[in-house]
Amino acid sequence: MSLSFPNRSRSYDASARRIRFTGYDGMFEVSFLVDADVFPGSHTEAGYLAAFDDGRDAIQKVAARAYGHARRRLYVLTASDFR
Repeated sequence: MSLSFPNRSRSYDASARRIRFTGYDGMFEVSFLVDADVFPGSHTEAGYLAAFDDGRDAIQKVAARAYGHARRRLYVLTASDFR
């Protein structure tokens, strides 16, 4: 199976300064966190979520690439993953 993102929900974790979203490999749920630093022009929860929504396609491509390298249940994507 390949990784898919049928659930468009995402949430902001203020204590960790990360956005959480989920992918699925068949019946297996895979959690992803994106560091807020990936969105340098944003400084509020609404700003981070809007920036995530604007970049969703690119973020999901980076997530799929990370998942293809090592199959884990949780991935933390940082600015260096987007270079």
